[in-house]
Amino acid sequence: MASEGIVASAHPLASLAGIRVMQEGGNAFDAAIAVNAVLNVTQPHMCGIGGDIFYLLYSSDEGCVRFLNGSGRAAKRANIEYFLQRGLKKIPSYGQLACVTVPGCVSGWEALNKKYGSKGLGELLRFAIEYAQKGIPVSRNLANTITQISKSEASSSWFKVYTPNGRAPREGDILKQEALSRSLRVVAEGGAEAFYAMLAEEISENEPEILLTEEDFTTHTSDWGEPISTEYRGYVVYETPPNTQAISTLIALNVLEGFDLSGKAHHSAETIHILVEAVRLAYEDRARYIADPRFIEIPVDYLLSKKHASDLRGRISLNQALPYAEEVWTNEGDTTYFAVVDKDRNCVSCVQSLYHPFGSRVVVGKSGVVLHNRGSYFTLDPKHHNRLEPGKRPFHTLCASITFKEEEPHIILGSMGGDGQPQTHLQILSSIIDYGLNIQEAIYKPRWVLPGTIYEKHKILLLEGRFSSSVVDGLKALEHKVSVIEPFSSMMGHAQGVVISNGGKVIQGGADPRGDGLAIGY
Repeated sequence: MASEGIVASAHPLASLAGIRVMQEGGNAFDAAIAVNAVLNVTQPHMCGIGGDIFYLLYSSDEGCVRFLNGSGRAAKRANIEYFLQRGLKKIPSYGQLACVTVPGCVSGWEALNKKYGSKGLGELLRFAIEYAQKGIPVSRNLANTITQISKSEASSSWFKVYTPNGRAPREGDILKQEALSRSLRVVAEGGAEAFYAMLAEEISENEPEILLTEEDFTTHTSDWGEPISTEYRGYVVYETPPNTQAISTLIALNVLEGFDLSGKAHHSAETIHILVEAVRLAYEDRARYIADPRFIEIPVDYLLSKKHASDLRGRISLNQALPYAEEVWTNEGDTTYFAVVDKDRNCVSCVQSLYHPFGSRVVVGKSGVVLHNRGSYFTLDPKHHNRLEPGKRPFHTLCASITFKEEEPHIILGSMGGDGQPQTHLQILSSIIDYGLNIQEAIYKPRWVLPGTIYEKHKILLLEGRFSSSVVDGLKALEHKVSVIEPFSSMMGHAQGVVISNGGKVIQGGADPRGDGLAIGY
């Protein structure tokens, strides 16, 4: 708990950097850039300046929530025929052909800094630059991820950076990223324009099959917009709009609102069944409608209407689950999320990602920048609304949330976890609003997830091993296709969050024990 400012992020050094910025007179928007920059260094498998970013922002001066879309677009040369001519039936996940879209993170930093920042980028990036140059202790999660990838497919430049002694670093080893430090200096001194010029040149010289050109970088913009929201039991929940999947959270909340949970135990099979079915129906809408809104008309008002929720609710049976697909499931995706609140109660809810662990697994030339593989979520099916098209933003799994109570920001929340992120939002919000848990309790509680992309029906319901056998048996009796996995599994996401209470006087942060996160306040 704290009273002045707080940061809940996925790494202690990042949270500390944000606190230092605020203690030195910066605001939450300044701190957010410093936090994310350090996460680039301490979680290079999760996020980086070669990836995308989304913000929900609350300015106490403006009194409203704003949305900043820092996701990139497909190259102007990118099209379905390019991949089909190479004998491919789907876009590869790794390598130069991973359909790398413009990495929008740095543009997002700059847009945020220009509109709300009080300090220059050079001052805000100094922590990350120093950590990258001098080295950081490798966490267990990072060490495990590097070990896994070093046994599979990655570029020679990736191996040079992340296996510097010819082997994967162990937990506690010091990892230096000097090339990344130099690229962060380029951002600090020249902003997005200088960074993208450098990156375009490195790609042109070193990665000929990557379709991005200098024009793709110079024409890229981050876009300001309005969030989407719904009312849930007297709270107003804001989420990031399409091209993100976060509308799924709001649809599921609308469905859930029609059930009286007051007499139902929090983690009973009955309660979990209702939440799971609400998600599965919301995900049908996700698969049917969500993509880049510049390329497809998305009926947002209809999807968020209480009438639509009532129609969906009518499909839920309390005695039997909706049918599951009879297929094998897979799951992969890495992201980082953090929440920042300052003394003036400005709020930042930010999610940033490379998509899969280490993204495309391509480190560009001498830049030290790992390029994301977000474009691999596009499909080569010309009839699908998320088909690859030049200049198009892909469907995005990233979500960020801010919930208001009595017209004031109350819950700032998010999580890594790929396609499962809306499910984590729903479970934590219900734990707080319906069952009165504090933010750390809500994050700590065992979770479930339905893995799967927009191209497939749900195949399985994963439960953490901390659920009781009676819950597992109860869900199986309802015909859920249940599989129990290890406790505190990363498949359940790494959530962070902040709750503002006591008339705005108290701020409490929570971080996920499934990852390396820490909430720090002052």
